[in-house]
Amino acid sequence: MHTETAPPGSAAPVFHAEEEHAHETGTMLGFWIYLMSDCLIFAVLFATYGVLGRNYAAGPSPKDLFELPVVALNTSMLLLSSITYGFAMLEMEKNRVGAMQLWLIVTGLFGAAFIGIEMWEFSHLIHEGATPQRSAFLSSFFALVGTHGLHVSLGIIWLVVLMIQVAQRGLIVENKRRLLCLSMFWHFLDVVWIGVFTFVYLMGVLQ
Repeated sequence: MHTETAPPGSAAPVFHAEEEHAHETGTMLGFWIYLMSDCLIFAVLFATYGVLGRNYAAGPSPKDLFELPVVALNTSMLLLSSITYGFAMLEMEKNRVGAMQLWLIVTGLFGAAFIGIEMWEFSHLIHEGATPQRSAFLSSFFALVGTHGLHVSLGIIWLVVLMIQVAQRGLIVENKRRLLCLSMFWHFLDVVWIGVFTFVYLMGVLQ
């Protein structure tokens, strides 16, 4: 009985490449759907703040609480982290693992600085008596800003996990795809924070 076998390097590699491409497309589509669901969450939180943000219950207003220089410093930390992550992606495209890991470390440090400043701000507000239960304004503020801070914290954990995976297995296709997903997530948080800074802090102080 004669059976025909595919010539080496023909059908099987093509099939494998098509399967890999389909898997990558599915992963990216799934991650885009997740980002859209996160957009809805933040849209609801922004809308809630828009409705409740001026209900102070005879308590402190944004002018009384927010310190724009501190918030501007915090914003610069997050913006710089997005730039350094972009540098990491450029190094990834050149397969320079060491340089990429270095930029990811810098990105994580900027992210940690952002979270540190935000935790200091929350601690300062609570020490001044501006707790979430003090007014509808403060409840919606802590919900919006706190949810964003939680996302950044999870992003830092994700970043550390990916750095460990790259150190163990190198820049394989799966790790590149995961790094690209985290890049989208990180830049998304950057965009959301620009909205927070403008809508919550800047407009709150100027109104």
